[in-house]
Amino acid sequence: MCGILGVVAQTPVNQLLYDGLQVLQHRGQDAAGIATIEGNAFHLHKGNGLAHDVFRTRNMRALSGNAGIAHVRYPTAGSAVDHNEAQPFYVNSPFGIVLGHNGNLTNTAQLQKELFLDDLRHVNTNSDSEVLLNVLAHELQVECKQLRLDSKAIFAAVSGVHRRCRGAYAVVSMIAGYGLLAFRDPYGIRPLVIGSHQTEHGIEYLVASESVALDTLGFKFMRDVAPGEAVFIDFKGNFHSQQCAANPVLNPCIFEYVYLARPDSLIDGISVYETRLNMGEYLADKIARIWPDHDIDVVIPIPDSSRPSALQLANRLGIPFREGFVKNRYIGRTFIMPGQAMRKKSVRQKLNAISVEFKDKNVLLVDDSIVRGTTSREIVQMARDAGARKVYFASAAPPVKYPNVYGIDMPSRHELIATGRTDEEICTEISADRIIYQDLADLKAAVHKSNPAITRFDCSCFDGEYITGDITAEYLNRIESSRGGGKANKTDDEDQMELDLAMSVTSM
Repeated sequence: MCGILGVVAQTPVNQLLYDGLQVLQHRGQDAAGIATIEGNAFHLHKGNGLAHDVFRTRNMRALSGNAGIAHVRYPTAGSAVDHNEAQPFYVNSPFGIVLGHNGNLTNTAQLQKELFLDDLRHVNTNSDSEVLLNVLAHELQVECKQLRLDSKAIFAAVSGVHRRCRGAYAVVSMIAGYGLLAFRDPYGIRPLVIGSHQTEHGIEYLVASESVALDTLGFKFMRDVAPGEAVFIDFKGNFHSQQCAANPVLNPCIFEYVYLARPDSLIDGISVYETRLNMGEYLADKIARIWPDHDIDVVIPIPDSSRPSALQLANRLGIPFREGFVKNRYIGRTFIMPGQAMRKKSVRQKLNAISVEFKDKNVLLVDDSIVRGTTSREIVQMARDAGARKVYFASAAPPVKYPNVYGIDMPSRHELIATGRTDEEICTEISADRIIYQDLADLKAAVHKSNPAITRFDCSCFDGEYITGDITAEYLNRIESSRGGGKANKTDDEDQMELDLAMSVTSM
């Protein structure tokens, strides 16, 4: 997953873009980058690390101009360590273009061949974002007449991108001499929103991955970018939009609401916070239905994103809700470890149990999801060490059984604890006394309840149904092979994303 921003303003945008990256830091912590434009000259700075580590005062001074784009990266394609794969990317032909991308292309290998053999374009990295940039550049070259562009030609080029590219992609880009271009894949898998701000000098526009960026930067929410739609804002502030896909159908990623997005965001008309409350209600109803004689004494969330679900679950069941874990927000990044012992140590450093909330109690731990399970197992043991009599574990999401190929870093079936295991076997694996998963139908209902107009979602990591229609067993095997057969040095998904947000993102 990644976070993207694009702005056309009346005053310098470097500070605004930097502040926006801080707000979207939860969407990517491996790299950050900002590109601005002044006249027809791009100013670009990017590098590995958090936004506050990548940018210094001297870098910010060099990022002059009243328009720009910005990106934070959590890699799902390409390399996690190559600083050359930090975004935005740049090409100078047929026009100067910079681009940042959130998502994952599923036909990258095919496009790389087409770019080299047919389009005569060279790609320097393994990043699908650079591939997407070059596809866009080629389509713009095809559509431009006498080396001049207008909005009609730009939208025709985006239509060409939609015809060629498969997968999930939300994009912000700038074309030198013209303006800001943003677009979303025809399935609307990854989010993208638009906001505006009226100033004494004129109107300003901002596009971003989540509405929370609009809120904190002083922009008024306009709407979501529709699936397949492109938005073009020229550098004079004129706004243009057009549907560029043949058969767009909104299928937002349901995992955005479970985990990825901030709770104070609104995505496709759906409140993330309200959705998580709904998830807690449905999970409570399931517990009351299948386990009416439960002996749960207390409900404890695993910080942070499971709090709304755990609170609503406790209220609905009439069970006390308590904070049983304290997160250390000043631990450095530790999720890439040489061995399992070090991974366990990192979890203990980041979470500490409040013993009084566990001692001699039957505890229900609630998490947003269980992906690899190593963190869940360690947290269950922490609860026992703190004196819990019994430890039950509830997941506000269904079992994650399938790889996500649309921009979330859980690509290998070998790494997913629920793949090929029953609930009872998973319970044994994490050493809990009982495990309760949300039903997929209830998860869909929890999200749908916040916006009844949306009836379809990408739930591929739960049900194995890949909505782009191009994912085969061979494709999944190839991904796993490139990741070393799923035997990565990373901890489970909670370690990679949830627990490591502690050192860079304010509690939400």
